[in-house]
Amino acid sequence: MFRLLLFFYLPALSLAAEFSLSGIASRVRSHHPMLQAARLAVEEAHGRQLGSGRLANPTLETSFQNESRVSPRTTVFAIDQSFPITKRLQLEKQLTAQLVIAAELEVRDVERRLIAEARGHAVKIVALEKQRALRQQQTALAQKLSEFAKSRAEKGELSPLDAAQAQVDAQRLLLETRRLETEVISLLGALKPMLGVSPAESCTISGDLSGLTMPGITPWQQRADYQLAQTKINAAQTDASLAHSKRVQDVSAGFFAAREGQDQPAGNRESTGFVGFRVSIPLPLWNRNQGEIAEKKATAERQRLEAEALGTQIASEADTARREMQAHADLARETRDTLLPLVMEQTSKLEKAYESGQTDLLTVLLARDQRLQLEAAALDAVRDFHLARIRYEAATGATKP
Repeated sequence: MFRLLLFFYLPALSLAAEFSLSGIASRVRSHHPMLQAARLAVEEAHGRQLGSGRLANPTLETSFQNESRVSPRTTVFAIDQSFPITKRLQLEKQLTAQLVIAAELEVRDVERRLIAEARGHAVKIVALEKQRALRQQQTALAQKLSEFAKSRAEKGELSPLDAAQAQVDAQRLLLETRRLETEVISLLGALKPMLGVSPAESCTISGDLSGLTMPGITPWQQRADYQLAQTKINAAQTDASLAHSKRVQDVSAGFFAAREGQDQPAGNRESTGFVGFRVSIPLPLWNRNQGEIAEKKATAERQRLEAEALGTQIASEADTARREMQAHADLARETRDTLLPLVMEQTSKLEKAYESGQTDLLTVLLARDQRLQLEAAALDAVRDFHLARIRYEAATGATKP
């Protein structure tokens, strides 16, 4: 019987996954399906690099002409090879190498954004779990107050309305807890695909939100998309040089050999042959690739301006996120260290006064609601601090691949 139960419970136990906040980034790198697909772009770029900068294949020609009254029987063999007289092949190799770097940086940028999104979901889930635990504590206190008011009302010492109001407050907190559970389910549904977890698996996020410590200042120039913009500038300049090298088309050179044979009236056969060398040089008279050259120059300038604009945007994002971190940290400390102790002390005094009949229930409920709002606001400030930190690290590229 035990083995049979174990057989049925083992699949259920295997469909459970737990991840820590610190392990979210590595899990996204290794299991996010979009990243697995994006990395193939690097292989595509390597494939293009493998085929670039190579000479065109030589061409082999052969022709045969039978003997006629005016010409002998002729067999001709020729081989030709075209090659550039500019640095076109070298520039093609250089361009594809830069495009490989660009593909790798694109993958890093996608990774940066997906990790930031997944970490944000995980922080929100942990914060919601803390909010739910806070609501559960408040619900337990409200139920105790409801039971106390009910017992006092049965003895005729309190109004039945107070007991009903206390019960309503307990139910309100219970509904709030269930609403938070719904938000957790929604966030987990969005997070599971990022972690490579199937919908049938249960997923939990462990860990605690760390202290409100400001990170060190990180230079934002290391961010992947900014490095990608710089690489695109270099690639555009190389592409412009490549277009300039195409002003003169490839030169073709080759060898050819022919053998001729002609029958003589006396029945003899006279055979001759020859070997030659030929060169084909295109003359850049009508087309000097002016259109492509102008296009590539404009592309290089556009890439330069886009990189400057991106740098300004990244610097603004990093500065804003850092200011938000500081503001949320100050708010959380002020709420926890200054306001909450005062409210908790006042609430405790009002609860004792209510038990002794010196105040009404509504005053106690209002004090408890103020305490709940402050505790929830402190948790929200801690959550927002860590979300701002994630934005700061994503803005500066501090999360290394």
